[in-house]
Amino acid sequence: MQRMHARWWVGLLMAVWAISSAAASEIDTLQRLSETGTLRVGYGDTAPFSYQDEEGNVLGYSIELCQRVAAQLQQQLNLPKLDIEYVFRTPGNRVQLLNSGEIDIECNASTNNAERRRSADFSLSHFFVSVRFVALKENQFFTLQDLAGRSVSVARGTVNVGQINQANREQQLNLSVVPVETLQEAFDLVTEGRVAAFAMDDILLSTMIAESEDPSAYSLSEEAVTAEEPLGLLMRQGDQAFVEQVNQALREIYQRGDILALYERWFLQPLPGKGITLNVPISETLAQHFMNP
Repeated sequence: MQRMHARWWVGLLMAVWAISSAAASEIDTLQRLSETGTLRVGYGDTAPFSYQDEEGNVLGYSIELCQRVAAQLQQQLNLPKLDIEYVFRTPGNRVQLLNSGEIDIECNASTNNAERRRSADFSLSHFFVSVRFVALKENQFFTLQDLAGRSVSVARGTVNVGQINQANREQQLNLSVVPVETLQEAFDLVTEGRVAAFAMDDILLSTMIAESEDPSAYSLSEEAVTAEEPLGLLMRQGDQAFVEQVNQALREIYQRGDILALYERWFLQPLPGKGITLNVPISETLAQHFMNP
């Protein structure tokens, strides 16, 4: 009976996934843009890529890039107008919102890897990251081996869950992996001493440390959990015409060279509404990608 019950649940989940995928593939984003004149953009609470300021304005590096993409799309598609509607999304529901049509593109900081490409399509890259972990400096946790037998928080819906689990298995760390809903919740567990560390993209951890009440209380791991990986704008699977138009727009933006000024504004100058400066120079990998997207 238990095996029959398990097979029933697997069958149900597969049916739901098939229906969702079929519905997503029926959405023609380019046609809808021409009909509505509106691009639905997903954003998060993930400075410097996308966030809200105190006045409720949605802004960030990825947001400004998508605003330029929208302007470029309007020209490419010869549309009289193309407005942007911003929709808040979480790591756990972003693919669901894409598939339902509630957003057309996620303009944030999603890792483009094989696991994620099974459920969504990506644009050309707009940043490169490595996964590291943050811990309280007083505990002197700098490598994965330092965390052996301890607990690590991760955000549900991120690829970091699988990455930490893989490192846990391969290095036999006996970690207790603690999934939570938001990045801030995962970070707060470290602050409160309820977990030993929080694993996430290094640039996002650096931003959260800088925003904390006492940045000197935290340390970023010396050891990277993963090699350098690309970030991209996330789109529905099966909507290749839209993906190609977005990538055409990005090539135009990158090859004009003004992307470098955009990068400097968000990574080398004070973040609007945050009162912090990240001081993260452009990497050689990203600079080369902008030159030859």
